[in-house]
Amino acid sequence: MQPGFTNIEEYIGLFPESTQKKLFQLYSFIKKIVPTAEVTISYGMPAFKLHGKPLVYFAGYKNHIGLYALPSGNKAFQKEISNYKTGKGSIQFPINEELPWQLIEQIVKYRVNEVELNKKTP
Repeated sequence: MQPGFTNIEEYIGLFPESTQKKLFQLYSFIKKIVPTAEVTISYGMPAFKLHGKPLVYFAGYKNHIGLYALPSGNKAFQKEISNYKTGKGSIQFPINEELPWQLIEQIVKYRVNEVELNKKTP
């Protein structure tokens, strides 16, 4: 993906309409789960941060939507994500399939809990 976008809407606007729809759905879904999360662009993709710490990232590609829940998110859900192509901290959801909303919600909530537990007290 080319650099030059400054916000989520610009990023999503770079994709074909069908991909844009899925990316907006994913963005809205995560925002609904964690309304207090800061939304930003990090590592060239949309990112959610909580208490200044990375929560999850997502990205669009030609053939999939990538969800980046960091290595801990993937490790905690190894069995549930075993049907998807994964990397150390990424999960690839095929673009031609419905996003697994329940799984995404579980992963995001896991990451919220993890960030909350690791939050440093002032």
